[in-house]
Amino acid sequence: MSIEIANESGAEVDTDEILAVARYALDEMGVNPLAELSILLVDIEYMAELNHRWMGGDGPTDVLAFPMDEGSVDHGPGEAGSGEPALLGDIVLAPEVAGKQAAAAGHSAADELHLLTVHGALHLLGYDHAEPEEEREMFSLQNRLLQGWRAGRQAG
Repeated sequence: MSIEIANESGAEVDTDEILAVARYALDEMGVNPLAELSILLVDIEYMAELNHRWMGGDGPTDVLAFPMDEGSVDHGPGEAGSGEPALLGDIVLAPEVAGKQAAAAGHSAADELHLLTVHGALHLLGYDHAEPEEEREMFSLQNRLLQGWRAGRQAG
């Protein structure tokens, strides 16, 4: 799995951990090992601009996902895929927004960034949370992936 990460946010972030949680989530989801993903960490101003331009939102958000090639994502053995590696797309994170959300939620900024990375990866794989049933499915899967990754880190 080829994952590129760039921290242009100005915040001190453990990019190795973000790469590790992204790799774990995509591996668990059965994504083609030759797939490519880009993760970009940005400041609040740039995130607000992206949110406005692409989502019609006001102000910065915590995570945006920009899928590139949904048709060729290998979702695992249950679905027929083309077998070709996929360019999954981009996950854009705002560490400063994540830090504020983490403080409100009572956990670390790193934990919030890991959650947002998995959340963005699931969006790239076609999951959404617009409807209650979709939200239950996506958030349940997100929690399972995070718990599995954390358990693996503690065991290692």
